[in-house]
Amino acid sequence: MNTAGLTIVVPRNPIQTKGLLLASIRSPDPVIFFEPKILYRMSEDMVPVEDYTVPLRKAEVIKEGKDITLLGWGASVRQLQMAAKMVADKGITCEIIDLRTIIPYDIDTIEKSVKKTGRLLITHEGPVTAGAGAEIAAKIQERCFLHLNAPVKRVCGYDTPFPFVYEPVCPSFTNATVVLPAQQVQAVRRDSGVHGLLRLNQHTFTYLRDSCIIRVLFLV
Repeated sequence: MNTAGLTIVVPRNPIQTKGLLLASIRSPDPVIFFEPKILYRMSEDMVPVEDYTVPLRKAEVIKEGKDITLLGWGASVRQLQMAAKMVADKGITCEIIDLRTIIPYDIDTIEKSVKKTGRLLITHEGPVTAGAGAEIAAKIQERCFLHLNAPVKRVCGYDTPFPFVYEPVCPSFTNATVVLPAQQVQAVRRDSGVHGLLRLNQHTFTYLRDSCIIRVLFLV
């Protein structure tokens, strides 16, 4: 995160992959381009055949909302979209941001969104300790402290090596099955009066109502 001049890019789907890859090739600066393996089998798009680029160092707001900002990149964006869809019928509107470029990241887009929603949840596949989410959380805490209605929350991987044997190889979409990396994560949401239980195959979204928060538990 502290290498001057280095750019790190992580796309979320095939359309973004082509545009970001072409932009990376043509960039005068060194670029590290990460491709999440799981997207090879889980993501399909009608990729334009013509030449086009997606701007580096610029995040994209892919869904607007007013209750909470959900920030991710790569394969994590899909999980954020699933979660946002499941809580939408409860009146909770989530603003989803795809960071796209991890270094240098687009702090202005994140800051603008957080000042609107008052809440930020960051998710990434890597370990929670010393991850990119920690740097972004610290920066937002500095720049948006008076606008935050709750602490910045990170939903990330465990601080442990992940056994290759547990990696999903060929996810099945039969009956809306979605196989994601095994992990247990917890996110804190605002009090919005949600009760009940929703299930999505291996993932259980549990909404627990208390005096000030809703906890969304992803259990695999």
